[in-house]
Amino acid sequence: MNVEPTQQSVESGGSSSEPADGAAPGARSHARLWIWGAVAALSLYLLAAYVVVPLGWELDAERHPALDDNPRITTTGDGHPGDPLNVALIGSESAVKKSLRAAGWFPASALNLKDDLKIAADVVLSRPDDDAPVSSLYLFGRKEDLAFEQPVGDNPRQRHHVRFWKAPQDVGADGPLWLGSASYDERVGLSKTTGQVTHHIAPDVDKERDHLFQNLEATGLLSKQESIPNYHTELTGRNGGGDQWRTDGALDLGVLKPAAPERDSAEDRQ
Repeated sequence: MNVEPTQQSVESGGSSSEPADGAAPGARSHARLWIWGAVAALSLYLLAAYVVVPLGWELDAERHPALDDNPRITTTGDGHPGDPLNVALIGSESAVKKSLRAAGWFPASALNLKDDLKIAADVVLSRPDDDAPVSSLYLFGRKEDLAFEQPVGDNPRQRHHVRFWKAPQDVGADGPLWLGSASYDERVGLSKTTGQVTHHIAPDVDKERDHLFQNLEATGLLSKQESIPNYHTELTGRNGGGDQWRTDGALDLGVLKPAAPERDSAEDRQ
């Protein structure tokens, strides 16, 4: 029996399931997903390349002011390698002096023949000496600008000490950058290179770095602090006195709160 096609089937051409524009729904959906994926990928690239990465470099430059332009090791007066740099402070000279005094450290005098004999006598007689001299080390072509020490017991043969040099670069509104070398004097003896009376340092300079910043933290005078890894690529060495040192390579950096000049000026002249 023959069945005549209905008017509806004739009008639709017998293929009512095909869309009017000739494209399958799956193909259109796939195309839309591809376009949105491309837009998202481009947006992420633009965000990373023009916002996130530049901001990261800007923050990195702010956090590590001018450190890459500075040396890593001090030198002795006759050009031998000295002690490694392991601490840094940002702040005025007045703020540095105030923070170290508050942390229980004393200004150290310069070393000369008279002080050589005095410290030798103090060691023999076990007399305390809060301002016992430190030998000069050099950075930027000059000896240390500031030196501090913290006695251990009544005998000056053992003490904590640190030297600071003001860096030539301007690092911003918080004040100048002071690069420092902190180490622990474990005994007094003769230099292996010059034969002069000198202190010999303990090899673990990281321990002294950490001790100094623990003292500074306790004062409440640090506004910021961070550890900068891989400051040193050479992790061991010997100083001008022949003493071996070792480090994990990090440098501790602290930003000091501003000091009040009117209160500190008299003490800073000492």
